[in-house]
Amino acid sequence: MLKIQNVSKVYRVGGQDFIALHNINLEIEDGAFMSFVGPSGSGKTTLLNLIGGLDSPTSGEVVFNGFHLNEMSRDQLAVLRRENIGFIFQSYNLLPVYSVYENILFPLLLNKQKESQVRDKVMALVEKVGLSAEANKKPAELSGGQCQRVAIARALVKDPLLVLADEPTANLDVENSHHILEMMRTLNQETQAAFIFSTHDEKVTRFVNREVALEDGYVKSDKVKQPNGELI
Repeated sequence: MLKIQNVSKVYRVGGQDFIALHNINLEIEDGAFMSFVGPSGSGKTTLLNLIGGLDSPTSGEVVFNGFHLNEMSRDQLAVLRRENIGFIFQSYNLLPVYSVYENILFPLLLNKQKESQVRDKVMALVEKVGLSAEANKKPAELSGGQCQRVAIARALVKDPLLVLADEPTANLDVENSHHILEMMRTLNQETQAAFIFSTHDEKVTRFVNREVALEDGYVKSDKVKQPNGELI
């Protein structure tokens, strides 16, 4: 589904070049459940943004589902993201004036779908993430864990091929982090959407099937979970 080929990213900072990524090569399969891990400044969020078409590499290319992202226009990338990629952010990025139901519905309206045709689908997803009783509440009336569940449902409502989650547990306590990760793993198995996390949260390691560690813009390790549950 995803090929990252000889990708480097250089930013101009204070008159000097800062190399965020050095010649990254990775392949990611359909239905993956994996994470990019590393300390702040390691390049993991930069890599996530390149995969999502939110930024472009200085050299190399990102190929998503046969599309060469660096050859696409800004408008083409916007359509690709809108139709194929769900995003989950650390700060949730919910629309504060919209209810839980409306926040989840919003991506479908952007894709020109009529509310009357997708209402049942949205409500089924509201129920699946355990927020039926909160469907008409605004984000300010929800806990952090509930807001993150809304963000997950919003990312999944358009049946994406890929979900990108940037530090999805950073603002949650241990118990809520566990519930959110368990929910995403279940949804990954049910929907077959690939999930890629950018995180420094060690708790995520217990849930993912693959962990790519980054350090100073280089791939330090690439571990896959074995039948005994260990990443090697």
